[in-house]
Amino acid sequence: MKEELFKGLTEEQIAKVKACKSQEELLALAKQEGVQLTDEQLESISGGLFCSTPTFTCPECGSTNVSAYSQTSPVHKWWVCTCKQCGHHWES
Repeated sequence: MKEELFKGLTEEQIAKVKACKSQEELLALAKQEGVQLTDEQLESISGGLFCSTPTFTCPECGSTNVSAYSQTSPVHKWWVCTCKQCGHHWES
């Protein structure tokens, strides 16, 4: 992972990131730490698949300036979204 992607993280958080063994672990860590990942960080984590994210509209303010990442379980896939304009979080 590029060092510039660690910008804004503490040394402790960086060590935890480097210890992650999968994308799922890394995304769970970000959620646990309350870290809002940038589009570049999400793209790096997803192996470049981030660009295939569908367009979402914030249900609170109507903005389409939304970051999203997918989550999967054995039975379904969903998106975790954050509006970059008003900060609203939701799952789709």
